[in-house]
Amino acid sequence: MKTGAQLYTVRAYTQSETDFALTISKIAKIGYKTVQISAIGNIRPERVREICDREGVEIVLTHSDVNRILLDTKALIREHDILGCKYIGLGCMPERYRTKEWLHRFMADFREPAKEIAASGKLLMYHNHNLEFEAFEAENLPNAAPRKRILEYLLEGFDPSELGITLDTYWVAAAGADVCQWIELLKDRIPCVHLKDMQVNGFNQLMAPVMEGNLNFPAILKALEKTNCEYLLVEQDVCQGSPFDCLQTSYENLKAAGYC
Repeated sequence: MKTGAQLYTVRAYTQSETDFALTISKIAKIGYKTVQISAIGNIRPERVREICDREGVEIVLTHSDVNRILLDTKALIREHDILGCKYIGLGCMPERYRTKEWLHRFMADFREPAKEIAASGKLLMYHNHNLEFEAFEAENLPNAAPRKRILEYLLEGFDPSELGITLDTYWVAAAGADVCQWIELLKDRIPCVHLKDMQVNGFNQLMAPVMEGNLNFPAILKALEKTNCEYLLVEQDVCQGSPFDCLQTSYENLKAAGYC
């Protein structure tokens, strides 16, 4: 497994080409060799690839606009060819699909783009939050009773060759679920995993650098060794202080544990 950085962590510093180049340089100096492209500014894919190549950083995953996945699939695939990136990510399920009445439309809408992406030699990746652990009886889907979690419906609705899961450790825990259990359940569908930890401040949950919170990362990392995971991507949506410092702390902790 290779350890990388999810650029959403430093999204405030990737909105211009100049800032993006400086940020990639800083991330490379920390030691990261792979990145996920997410929430960057309007920078041509050719320039994104050139900047990353110059710093010796591989682009392994994106989060792409939902409408481009649905309506501009061929061009999106070509852009990922330019980036040298196999995994095309959807960052979150659009709100309209998150109900028992409309979840079946997610399968219907995304099935053909998923197949087209798979035919190109790439894979559509779905990134979970906690909302995918809500359970209900979905309408117009087979085997809907008894109630199932949204994530379970997704797994049944798409073949593993057409939809992978970018498992997010923090959001699994935020849903009250067992991270290691879900790693085992998804062991053949998680080539990319988001690593982030959870601290608490009173009753409030806080995102934290890896191994600086309460998640059992020794067990999580050991469990991931038994899966098809290729890329460990450090992400921290909200940082207490500098996001670069947070990325460095996560990297140093993972390196000390033997994962960098």
